[in-house]
Amino acid sequence: MAAVLVDQFHARDAEGRVYSVHEFQESNPSPDGNGKEPVITYRLAIGDRVTKLDKDKFMLVQSGVELTREPETQIAS
Repeated sequence: MAAVLVDQFHARDAEGRVYSVHEFQESNPSPDGNGKEPVITYRLAIGDRVTKLDKDKFMLVQSGVELTREPETQIAS
């Protein structure tokens, strides 16, 4: 099984702390060649596991702290 980094974003907890979250796509091909859908997992940059609750809500597995994904910032060109 191989995990590929597919996205990085920031999320904030209720106290305003910012966390760097990495989104990985794990490929686990089936032996019969049908291929399974990839599994998406989330981890903090320091390695702590994160669970996705809904579109922009996440939870740190170890501590239960809820995080909200920060909106993407756009840089004017």
